[in-house]
Amino acid sequence: MARIPPGTRADYRAFRTLPTRWQDNDEYGHLNNATYYSLFDTAVSLWQMEQGIEIRGPNATKFLVVESGCRYHAELGFPDILTAGIRIAHIGTSSFRYEIALFGNDSDTAGAEGFFTQVHVDADGRPTPLPETVLGVLKSLKL
Repeated sequence: MARIPPGTRADYRAFRTLPTRWQDNDEYGHLNNATYYSLFDTAVSLWQMEQGIEIRGPNATKFLVVESGCRYHAELGFPDILTAGIRIAHIGTSSFRYEIALFGNDSDTAGAEGFFTQVHVDADGRPTPLPETVLGVLKSLKL
């Protein structure tokens, strides 16, 4: 099976700068695998809040992550300054898929690319259609 080449900054729609921290490195001197997922989540959560999507508190729009993954292309680690690129690959009735790339320093090529699929749920945790306001915001990142 041929390996998919890493994406470039031109492949993504929104960007967020994320500094690395000393504690993010593992024993081998590169980012710990769990840190990649934390950075993906941080970038998307900050983007959602900037777009006016409430993700915390009593009026929060509730999303559940139902699938996630990551492909690693190049080592990243402290003291790199990372740029997270974000895009939407798919929007359904109640779910959507974010794709996120991490670019090290000034690199135009992704060091890692991840994804996660979120489902909008009601107070009982059952899938429910995406609100029109959220749908409009998500479409701004659609490929």
